[in-house]
Amino acid sequence: MSNKREREKRREERLQQEAASSGSGEQRTRLLQIAAGAAFLAIVAVVVLIVANSGGSDDGGDATNLKDVKEANSLFEGIPQEDLVLGDPKATVELIEYGDLQCPVCKSYAEEMLPTVIANKVKTGDARLIFRNFPIIGPQSAPAGAAALAAGAQNRGWNFLEVFYRNQGLENSGYADDEFLTAIAKAAGVKDIAKWNKDRKSAKFTEEVEKTNEQAETFGFTGTPSIAVKGPNSNGTELLGTPGSSEEIEEAIDQAS
Repeated sequence: MSNKREREKRREERLQQEAASSGSGEQRTRLLQIAAGAAFLAIVAVVVLIVANSGGSDDGGDATNLKDVKEANSLFEGIPQEDLVLGDPKATVELIEYGDLQCPVCKSYAEEMLPTVIANKVKTGDARLIFRNFPIIGPQSAPAGAAALAAGAQNRGWNFLEVFYRNQGLENSGYADDEFLTAIAKAAGVKDIAKWNKDRKSAKFTEEVEKTNEQAETFGFTGTPSIAVKGPNSNGTELLGTPGSSEEIEEAIDQAS
């Protein structure tokens, strides 16, 4: 009898242990499920943030929604320009920018530094500002540069550059297509779009882009924008690289005068 009670006792203890073990396993499963769910929600949150930050019209490159056109064009009111030369043709100092229209640093220069230089040195007749294409960003850079030259043939080259920069899209995202370039030309005030459209595809301007690209490489420039200055008191064409402020550019103009 005692053996039977002993066996029943051990059986009851074993059942209790199995129940406890089963419960802890279920608990672990529930905890893993909760953790997996939390991780999934975290991933979803990150994806949502990425989409929110990468999308939207603020990225630019939208031919149907150009921004700051009036402000861009107003920078050059009262300043003579021909081809991609801005300023008095008799100015003795040349400030030369080798740039790429797709370059975001060139965009920053155009919006933050050059307006001060234009107001203080170009508009006053102290210097001429010259843009030369250095297409290093991607395959659409050279055609965009030729389009700027074609706009310059109608004395709206600097307007084209500025309106383009104000509406620049993400690098190599494919935004700088024919539709976008045409919209920029119209917004920049190019009057004869048919002529501009023909000119930008001509050998004259495509070869000009290749020529200035070779010039930049000969100077040893490796990035855009790269700046050079030439004047009566400069040692030929002096290379400034990428100056860090408008004051540095103005000082170089003064020293070259």
